[in-house]
Amino acid sequence: MVRLFIRHPVTDYEAWRKVYDDFDAERRSMGVVGDAVYRAVDDPNDVTVWHDFDTRESAESFGKADRLHEVMAEAGVAGVPETWMVTEAS
Repeated sequence: MVRLFIRHPVTDYEAWRKVYDDFDAERRSMGVVGDAVYRAVDDPNDVTVWHDFDTRESAESFGKADRLHEVMAEAGVAGVPETWMVTEAS
């Protein structure tokens, strides 16, 4: 399993969350097998999301998908997201 973290500011969390939730079925069809959303304690528009994938390749493909970037723009993502991938250490 590979976990992809994405952190970015949004212009309006409630509007962003609606678009994020509406994109759930599409995300799943793009290889996402698990996810969670977090908000910064001091800034509710500072969002960190993780998505789980079966493989690194599916995580990379998801991150490069034009459709993902369209949805992020529609949702009000402001600025360039910070991303990183991890696997569980043994």
